[in-house]
Amino acid sequence: MLAKESYNVDDLKEIVSLLRSDKGCPWDKVQTHASIRRDFLEETYEVLEAIDCDSPEMLREELGDVLLQVVFHADIEAEEGRFDLDAIADEVCKKLILRHPHVFGDVQADTVDNVLSNWDAIKKDEKQQETYTDTLKSVPKVFPSLMRAQKLGKRAARAGVELEGAEQAKELAKRLIDSGDMAKAMFVCANIVRLGGGDAEEELAAACEDFIGRFGGAEASGLEGLAAEELYK
Repeated sequence: MLAKESYNVDDLKEIVSLLRSDKGCPWDKVQTHASIRRDFLEETYEVLEAIDCDSPEMLREELGDVLLQVVFHADIEAEEGRFDLDAIADEVCKKLILRHPHVFGDVQADTVDNVLSNWDAIKKDEKQQETYTDTLKSVPKVFPSLMRAQKLGKRAARAGVELEGAEQAKELAKRLIDSGDMAKAMFVCANIVRLGGGDAEEELAAACEDFIGRFGGAEASGLEGLAAEELYK
């Protein structure tokens, strides 16, 4: 194996299995789903950074790290006799076929909206979600809070529960801030961004970078006497 000029996914499966075997690596063979949970998250964020950097080389490397995580978790399950990487591929293939009846069946879906509508209906049936509340509960709790807030708002809107518009939402957010309920105000603000077609998580990340840049410029000029409001606004 070490003499090969190129490797494929089957080789990766074999390498991971060897690393976790009795003759393998002391670190790899004691890992569990929980112990490498954070690693998966970090590798995913690094893929996003590679996309933002528009670097094919960086993206290839980071996708490899994510693939390693998938294979590693699959190997842990295979050791327990529950499922393996092929079972994962089988399930996702079946899911793609089921959720694309306009490609693999005779359903008509000529627009993106039609496709998304069909996808949501199929997913709701597939996961036995009988109520709109069920669809809200299915949004993962581990999502970043801004992302989760927007998804909850979007799914509530599908049930006909939607803020009338950005202006109404801004007024509501102001009342919540004045009353001291900052958490609900942030929830509303996340959905104000959604109503404007934006992504609250990404926009706040951009605002953070902007703050760092402005702070750096202010520090270079001297922070003494600088009003914080000048940096925050």
